[in-house]
Amino acid sequence: MTDTVIRALTESDAHLFDALPDPLAACETHRRTRFRTEWKRVALRDGRVVARGAWWGGPDDAEPLSVNWFDVAEGEEEAGVQLLRSVPWRVGLEINLPGDWRDDPALRAAADARFAAARAAGYELLVERYLYRWTPGHGLPERPGRLRFSAEPDDSVFYDALRRIHSATLDAHALKAIEEGGLDQAAQEELDFFHWCPSPREWWQTAYTPEGELAGIHIPAHNPSGPIVGFIGVVPEHRGHGYAYDLLAECTHFLVEQGAEFISAATDRGNFPMAANFAKAGYPVVRERVNFHPTDLKA
Repeated sequence: MTDTVIRALTESDAHLFDALPDPLAACETHRRTRFRTEWKRVALRDGRVVARGAWWGGPDDAEPLSVNWFDVAEGEEEAGVQLLRSVPWRVGLEINLPGDWRDDPALRAAADARFAAARAAGYELLVERYLYRWTPGHGLPERPGRLRFSAEPDDSVFYDALRRIHSATLDAHALKAIEEGGLDQAAQEELDFFHWCPSPREWWQTAYTPEGELAGIHIPAHNPSGPIVGFIGVVPEHRGHGYAYDLLAECTHFLVEQGAEFISAATDRGNFPMAANFAKAGYPVVRERVNFHPTDLKA
């Protein structure tokens, strides 16, 4: 077997990135995502593309935030390992998959090859997630009308709410942040992300019970790819009343009122209560995403 050649792409050879067939059809999803050519890499063997990766970040980011696209040809896991290790960025890795990937042997084999390459390159599984996409054809969820929603300009209100919400959370990303730096880090990471989003800060909303107690928060947002349900969270003392659905319904209505023609969302596969709320609100699962995080430094 000849040696693998890792190649950073330029505008003149950017076409090479599309030369590798993808049995998981991730390219259909990624057509909506803008990738910088200089953050793309391919692995070549005898002039043929056998692995590829696209790192992603916002338009103003100096460095990528994640590996948003990674795949390997059959039997080319080692080429994928070399590709992931060839860059100076050790960031989270996202692998997008069709919802039925576990049931189809060919799709499962293609996914497992990517997982194996990621692990060999120093990445560890963090979480598997459902990806949702609401469109008007699914209908607007009914607003229960039980909570009072209002904009809140004070970041400290959201910071305190996030600390309370994450004190009893099922979210794997939040749990990782808590393990690394406690509730303060988990809350700050959320705030940093939503300040990074290009949507207005004025969209963030608190939700209160009729008695005036804080029940939770919801954050409608836009990321660079479009409108999203940014965050839904109920404080621990008000759980058990189904308020997460109220927050999700309000978030959906709010984004539609701002002109959204579709809304993307995600939740961990293990977060059964939130998955049930998305189903109730008319959000279909369109794909799944497996998140890995780096556990070692680049060699």
